[in-house]
Amino acid sequence: MSLIRRVIVALLPVVALAGLIALVVAVGGCERDATAPASVATGPVDAVRQLADDLRGNDLVAYAAHALPPPLHARMAASWTAGHTIWPLTELPLDDRLPAFVTVLAAPDSEKTLLAAYQRQFAGADRELRTAAATLGLFAGQYVREAGDYSDAERGHYLQLIAALGQWASQAPLGDPALAKAAVPQLTTAARLTGLAGGVEAFHKAGMERSLRRIGPFFQRFKQVLVSYGLDLDQALAGSQVTLLEQTGERARVAVNYTLAGQPVAAEVELERHDGRWYLTDLLRHAEVEAAGGPAGP
Repeated sequence: MSLIRRVIVALLPVVALAGLIALVVAVGGCERDATAPASVATGPVDAVRQLADDLRGNDLVAYAAHALPPPLHARMAASWTAGHTIWPLTELPLDDRLPAFVTVLAAPDSEKTLLAAYQRQFAGADRELRTAAATLGLFAGQYVREAGDYSDAERGHYLQLIAALGQWASQAPLGDPALAKAAVPQLTTAARLTGLAGGVEAFHKAGMERSLRRIGPFFQRFKQVLVSYGLDLDQALAGSQVTLLEQTGERARVAVNYTLAGQPVAAEVELERHDGRWYLTDLLRHAEVEAAGGPAGP
């Protein structure tokens, strides 16, 4: 296997987790009014902010509860236990690799094994790592342009996300052995604490709520590791702006503007109201398919 191919394979789970973290930015996250109750979303803008607050706090259980109407949430939990889905983790690219990634990190002596492999293959290979990251960006962009599962709003937003993450990867110190030596033990420890080693079956056995509760601290630790590589998602969130563009009856449209890895991103998000609460339309669309036991989201 060529060095570039090995690099691409090694970067796939990292890209997947970066995609999940990018969902934090994707739903906005400008500063909330300190006097507003965090658990009550009174309008479309507040609903977007609520999801961002959940993700900034690494509370994926709350995120799932706020993202779906209660009847759909109950059906999703049943579909998860039945082995049909690991939503909302299926909202990120390469979601099928995440359980295996956690298992590899949690394996006995994984720190020693992974760092030895890094030293052999990637230490100092900054040019190759950046080339591989750029290649992954091209693949991802091509997929988003051609896949039929995205709405126009999703497609436009994700292409901007890919470009921003590609810009970050082209400058990130991915081949720095000192950073890897500090990052790997953090991730392996966090992976073991999830208790979810054992592949996707471990996630299904634990069920949706327990799995999301366990993966939350791992999510937090991964964000902290990314900061050491120059990608600060919480900082991006702090500067985000969410603005209501249009509200007609039970539907609304908001603008989300933020800066990721130094790149400005502008997106529009559609929402709809069910029983007095607002939800992201595209997120509901994907969730309905998976709750019914259909194929995972894009």
